[in-house]
Formats: sequence, structure tokens, C-alpha cells
Amino acid sequence: MINRLVARMRELNAPVVVGLDPMMNYIPSQVKAAAFEQYGETLEGAAEAIWQYNKTLIDNIYDLIACVKPQVAMYEQFGIPGLIAYKKTVDYAHEKGLIVLGDIKRGDIGSTSAAYAVGHLGKVQVGSQKIAAFDEDFVTVNPYLGTDGIKPFVDVCKEEKKGIFVLVKTSNPSSGEFQDQLIDGRPLYELVGEKVAAWGEDAMGDEYSYVGAVVGATYPEMGKVLRKLMPKTLILVPGYGAQGGKASDLAPYFNEDGTGAIINSSRGIIAAYKQEKYAQFGEERYGEAARQATIDMIEDIRTAMPNNQ
Repeated sequence: MINRLVARMRELNAPVVVGLDPMMNYIPSQVKAAAFEQYGETLEGAAEAIWQYNKTLIDNIYDLIACVKPQVAMYEQFGIPGLIAYKKTVDYAHEKGLIVLGDIKRGDIGSTSAAYAVGHLGKVQVGSQKIAAFDEDFVTVNPYLGTDGIKPFVDVCKEEKKGIFVLVKTSNPSSGEFQDQLIDGRPLYELVGEKVAAWGEDAMGDEYSYVGAVVGATYPEMGKVLRKLMPKTLILVPGYGAQGGKASDLAPYFNEDGTGAIINSSRGIIAAYKQEKYAQFGEERYGEAARQATIDMIEDIRTAMPNNQ
């Protein structure tokens, strides 16, 4: 799957992933009204609104990008109906030819970690059958518990030819409380980056490892250091756009050939119709607004890519 992701981003010249992180206040009123008319103001009604919203977004962007990234918490808050909407979103994205990165940020050990890996990336044994549950192509993983928490994911990735992205240096303001702490004179995020590179050596694709890293766009100098520490690691870069990261900050995350990074935008795309720049589309054409915002983002990101400069 890592080979397919890298190839598709290169083919499109678009190292972009769109985060499908639906909040109810992002969803246009007509979509909510239709869902509530059918199911009432219930968890089922909210889940239906999310699903219809996502479907329209995917229909408008699937040909522009390689990958979408649904954030599971935005679905889990609506209970079982929300998780059904999550699964429907994953399956529909696959139907449209998209790669799916489940933003689940799991982190545990032993059989629990293995269960997370099997449930999201692998196949679970049910009697004589092996069945894929959520069936994402990649997921995000928290490394705080060390190798015990990561190895079960890597094992499933090798079996299924799928991948993970490990949190290394996140884009949130308080990330430094732990991630920047010095250990023998070096920040913790560098040590985590080295472990990511080591874990990845055992699970290589053609150019990049099945084990990727998450490094926020809001810390480009740190990104430069981590790019050198993890030359065969695909870096998922959150924080672009709404969180303050700019295209000019992104060059350090790419390798010299213009590969090696995939840049995320969530509300900047999926709620684009709320921005003044795209206000002409209105609520009714929110999918078209998302498409134009995706095109604009791709053009902006290309200015940071070494092969386009």
C-alpha cells in the first residue's frame, strides 16, 4: 500500500490528504434537515448527516488526491451509529479508488495492541473465516508505550501490506511538554524519530517504509532534522492551513525528488464553503467549494516541493 500511495501522489503531483473530520456545525443545514426528517434528532440522524456529507465531499475530490483521513473520534462521539458512518465512509472512499488513512491514534501493548491492529488493518478470525473489520489502509499510532505497542501493528502491516503513521512531533501548542524534553541533550522527538526509522527497516516498500511518521507543519526546523533522521519514512504533516502551517514551511519535509511527505488539511477543505474565499458556492454547493479548496491547496503545496521549484 505504501508503494501505491507514493505512486498515486507522484502521478497526481499532489502530496495531499483530506481529513474527513465532520463536526455537526460544518454540515450544511439542508443535509442535517434531510437526515433529521428521516431519523429524527437522534444519533442515527446525526450519523446519516455525516455519511451524506462525506459522500458528497468524496464525490467532489476523489480524482484530485490519493488519500482521505477520517478521524475516528468525530464518529465515535455518535456511538454505534457514528461508527457505522465511519465504516460506510471507509468503504465508499475505497469504491472511489481512494486510499484510506484512519486517524485512530491507538497505543497499547500485547494482545490489546494486536486487537487494534487486526480490527483496523487486518482480518479477525471468526470461526473458520477471516474477516476485515474497519479495513483502513493506514492508521495513526501513538508510540508512548514503546516497541511493545508498535510491533503488533508492524506485524499486521507486513502481512497485509498496509501501513502506520507514528506520532513523532505533533502540531498542537502543548506538544513540547513531553516531545521537546531533553534526554542526554537531545529532544525526545528525535529519539522517537530514530525508533520510527529502525522499526521501518524491517518493513520496507520499494522506496519508503510501511512505518511512517507524523510531524506537524508548525515546526519546520524540527521537520528538517527529522527528515534527515528518517530518510525512508513517509511523513504525514498536519497543521497546514487552519492550524497556521504555510506552504513555505513545508519544503523541509520533502526529499529532494519531491516525495516523502503528505500534507493534511481537514476543515480548510471540508468546511471551505464557510470561508469568505469560497462563499460564492454557498451551503448548497459545499462539495464544489471543497473541490476548489483542494485544487487551491494542491497548487499551493506544489510551490514548496523541490521538484517544482
